[in-house]
Amino acid sequence: MKITFLFLTGLLLAMKGCNSSGSDVSKDIPSCIAGKIKEIQKEELRNPPAEIWKWEVDNKTYFYITSPCCDQMNFLYDEECQEVCAPDGGFTGQGDGNCPEFKEEIKKTLVWKDERK
Repeated sequence: MKITFLFLTGLLLAMKGCNSSGSDVSKDIPSCIAGKIKEIQKEELRNPPAEIWKWEVDNKTYFYITSPCCDQMNFLYDEECQEVCAPDGGFTGQGDGNCPEFKEEIKKTLVWKDERK
């Protein structure tokens, strides 16, 4: 009985650890973006923690991924993980200047944040 209790307790803690590490990924993201999340999780924790935002605009979906800290570009990817542009970041904070001019307002949804401590 005691062994069963310890096993179940350990199993529950292991499952909780998986969720708290940020591995609970939304099912509505492409597998290539899920792969980028796995890559980020292999790195040391970023400061500030990495985030991935889904941008929906002009009947297209993009994924905005934050970079670690200061003066680095934050990149926007399409659904096939092709780099589109850097909307912001860099020394000027203005990105690379190569983003398309969106006609509609961008709907931004947080799809993942690195919750590691």
